Amino acid sequence: MTPESNALSRRLAALFEVGEREAGAVAAGLLLFFLLFAGYFMLRPVRETMGVAGGVDNLQWLFTATFVATLAALPLFGWLASQVARRRILPWTYAFFVLNLVGFATAFRAMPDDPWLARGFYIWLSVFNLLTISLAWSVLVDVFAANQAKRLFALMAGGASLGGLVGPLLGTVLVAPIGHSGLLLLSAAMLVGSMFAARHLQRWRDAHPLPRQEPGARRKPLGGNPFAGATAVFKSPYLLAIAVFVLLLTSVSTFLYFEQARLVAETFTDRTRQTQVFGTIDTVVQALAILTQLLITGRIAQRLGVGVLLVAVPVVVAAGFVWLALAPTFAVFVVVMVVRRAGEYAFVRPGREMLYTVVPAEQKYKAKNFIDTVVYRGGDAVSGWVKRGLDLVADHPALAMLIGAGIALAWAVAGGTLGRWHRMREPAQPHA
Repeated sequence: MTPESNALSRRLAALFEVGEREAGAVAAGLLLFFLLFAGYFMLRPVRETMGVAGGVDNLQWLFTATFVATLAALPLFGWLASQVARRRILPWTYAFFVLNLVGFATAFRAMPDDPWLARGFYIWLSVFNLLTISLAWSVLVDVFAANQAKRLFALMAGGASLGGLVGPLLGTVLVAPIGHSGLLLLSAAMLVGSMFAARHLQRWRDAHPLPRQEPGARRKPLGGNPFAGATAVFKSPYLLAIAVFVLLLTSVSTFLYFEQARLVAETFTDRTRQTQVFGTIDTVVQALAILTQLLITGRIAQRLGVGVLLVAVPVVVAAGFVWLALAPTFAVFVVVMVVRRAGEYAFVRPGREMLYTVVPAEQKYKAKNFIDTVVYRGGDAVSGWVKRGLDLVADHPALAMLIGAGIALAWAVAGGTLGRWHRMREPAQPHA
């Protein structure tokens, strides 16, 4: 390596606050999330197409079926996490999903118009999404120390935002020449690539063990029973508070989702124009998220603490709901939606994952998975069935926005409480 490239590497490391020994691990984390999110976002339009093919009137049933499927997956994942070495939970799980993708690709080629196959894929991808992303974060909170998480998690999450930009573009360009089956096979290949990235992370930590880390701990099974994740959440005030935080997050998202449907229907009657507007919003959100993740989030976490990451977005969203109540226009809505989504990707999600760096290993996998899948999808299911209740206040959208502001403030309180509890639990550790 030339002196010039060495100097460039040092400047980049200083800019992003990455230690010399951490560079390879950060690159692996970025690649893990990029491949995972690019593969998922490439398939998300396929899922929406399958949802329509399964019948628009059946969407609420699909939401409920997704929640039931998530409940069914919980003990299976819990059993796997109890039986295999901790470092092999992700490879075994991802390998299972790779086989699923190959199976669906084969089925779509043989039965492209089967509505039950379409419904099954919609439900499957909704479970796949949360479980694979939750597990990727579980590996990170297992491998990195709490002080490293504050510096590096948002940077690695930038790979997710980049994947969220690239995935839809790949899907749009490739769906015509290779079809839905081809997209599924490409996504399977990306998932295999993410498995190798996670393997590199494990090997990096083996080479640079944490202080006070039990030798060979990640080579042993977690043990316990398949339902340990759920029971741990209800026994721990800290984990229960994280679950409440996630429920409030999904509630805020639901209120904005229904306001989005109302304002878009009023503002744009042409579906092509609607798609263009949503595409522009998605691009702005991902671009803002990447810039914030790379340059701001880690510094805030180190200097002000995790609590600020968890409180800032809910407070701003609460103000946005009040603004929407006073000025219910599409332009105002776009500002609020962009701030919420970009803030969630850049602040809330990395901050939420940092909370798990101070819990035991079993909770990093089992309890975290329960919260990220069952609790999250449970919130979605409830939100789907309370649509009728929200429709009752449809003639008074300002009231719905004020209720949303109250939920957002409760979300902020939960985030502040979790930030304080995390600080109390965080050990004084040297940089690893």
